[in-house]
Amino acid sequence: MQEHAPFIQTPIGVVTHYWSHLGVAGVHLTAPLDVGDHIHILGHTSDVDQLVKSIEIDHHTTPHADKNVDVGIVVGDHVREHDTVYRILEPGDVAADEVVL
Repeated sequence: MQEHAPFIQTPIGVVTHYWSHLGVAGVHLTAPLDVGDHIHILGHTSDVDQLVKSIEIDHHTTPHADKNVDVGIVVGDHVREHDTVYRILEPGDVAADEVVL
């Protein structure tokens, strides 16, 4: 049986607010984020693993957000303020290779 290399989680932000009626998390980014990135939101009672389907800045949809920006991200489950947002990188990803070096 072939073993898979573990994935790499890099912290990229913190949840600052959650709008339950919209299913949207407000996140303050500490690193850039792109639509299509694989993220993991983890807290004391939160554990959400998903792809980023959309990013909004000031109610405008954008495919990319830089660090030190507050964004809105649609999430698949309830998250809470102070939850940490991680980017998940597979070992074969170019960005993952850069993190390891």
